[in-house]
Amino acid sequence: MSHGHGAAMDEHASAQGTTGPGGEPVPQSATGNPGPPLATDPDIDLHVPQQRQELRHHPAVLLGTIAAGGVLGAFGRYGLSVAIPHARTGFPWSTFLANVSGAFLIGLLMVLIAEVLPAHPLIRPFLGVGVLGGYTTFSTSIVDTQQLVAAGAARIALLYLVATLAGAVLATLAGTLVARTVARRGGRRA
Repeated sequence: MSHGHGAAMDEHASAQGTTGPGGEPVPQSATGNPGPPLATDPDIDLHVPQQRQELRHHPAVLLGTIAAGGVLGAFGRYGLSVAIPHARTGFPWSTFLANVSGAFLIGLLMVLIAEVLPAHPLIRPFLGVGVLGGYTTFSTSIVDTQQLVAAGAARIALLYLVATLAGAVLATLAGTLVARTVARRGGRRA
């Protein structure tokens, strides 16, 4: 058994109990050492009490909520791809529209649930991570770009790549501005 400085620190931490930034206990393994963090939503800011609420739910509930939302989002994206098919060398409109509209909705949603309306702690993981994460598909836009280049449509590929990136950033900004404008007109904080 090691008796160095690190071992003394581990014994001290387990004797004192380990707490997170908000004073909440950190799970410990059977040996008394801090266990892995419970966060499954990578954009949780532990300094914001409303976001810390997400961690109070059992990880299976949180993961199940995200998965259920992801299924719905993926169905929506699939429906869009069936409704607006594209030729091998044509502009992939369905993927473009999914990414841009999803980015708009993410901007709108994040302002509404973070700044305007009190929301259930599972709303953000369900809608933001699950539904909109399953609906948007930036990885598919990269595959589409590669396929367009391979099919000899490099100009369309470049246009598509730039339009997707610029469109998503602008759509997120637009969603944020729309939500804040509506909130101000409704007398809510934003």
